[in-house]
Amino acid sequence: MAEQKIGVIVIHGVGRLGDQRPAQTNDLTFSADMARRVQRKLGDDAGRVAWREVFWSDILQSRQQGFLDDIRDKTNAEAPRGFVMAALSDAAAYRKTADGSSAFYEQIHSRLELTVRDIEADIGPGGQLLILAHSLGGHVVSNYIYDLQRFAARTGERRFGSPLQNMRTVAGLMTFGCNIPVFLFPHKPDDIRPIAYPGADLPEEQQIVTWWQNFYDREDILAYPLGPAAPRYAKMVSDRHLRDIPIHLGAPPTGGWNPLSHASYWDDAELIAPVVHYLGKMLG
Repeated sequence: MAEQKIGVIVIHGVGRLGDQRPAQTNDLTFSADMARRVQRKLGDDAGRVAWREVFWSDILQSRQQGFLDDIRDKTNAEAPRGFVMAALSDAAAYRKTADGSSAFYEQIHSRLELTVRDIEADIGPGGQLLILAHSLGGHVVSNYIYDLQRFAARTGERRFGSPLQNMRTVAGLMTFGCNIPVFLFPHKPDDIRPIAYPGADLPEEQQIVTWWQNFYDREDILAYPLGPAAPRYAKMVSDRHLRDIPIHLGAPPTGGWNPLSHASYWDDAELIAPVVHYLGKMLG
């Protein structure tokens, strides 16, 4: 009998990743090098890991690039300006506005929903998931899970037909370059509620105590520890459910002091090793 496969879903954050969406969620792009390095370290167990991406850069990048082209003769610092444009406009667009509009929010969530359905075909409706989320992707994943948990609490029902699609078999969440705290200031600290453990439907032996690991470079101005963000996040840290982990992305000129190094987490050994370790625990 074949051993049970587990799944990895990877979502990118801010940045310019292209406006050409891959045809399939297992056509790897931004996480391809990370996947190869992880697979090499897993050895024979690599075949038991299904790896899929949530790609959403194309939703806004054409508009962003069009504007940058229009102002090229009026501005300088083209490469840094492009990065800042992507970082600010992605974050600004991914929110529900005062008039109730949430088109970009829903479009990104639909990409995540699609990837979850696709990976269910690989690992089954109760399969274990590890989610890797970069930058704004951490905020997206948190919101997606929160919305499902709020739907269940409000209605007494689950939105989808399987534990995996309802994000109740997520053994672990690893965020890196995460900027969730930036989005919490509209709320009073005591009103801020992090997501509950999204692996509640897994057998007890597959549940992991420190299920959320948050990696950040101290010099990365777009990355933040989560524990100080609100009292309930601090409690997650004290309960050992959440761990903030500082890492060093490298030496100048590509080190953490450079804002453009926000994209450097993908191939950093200090992140690859914990991913391999986490998958090793899930594989048993």
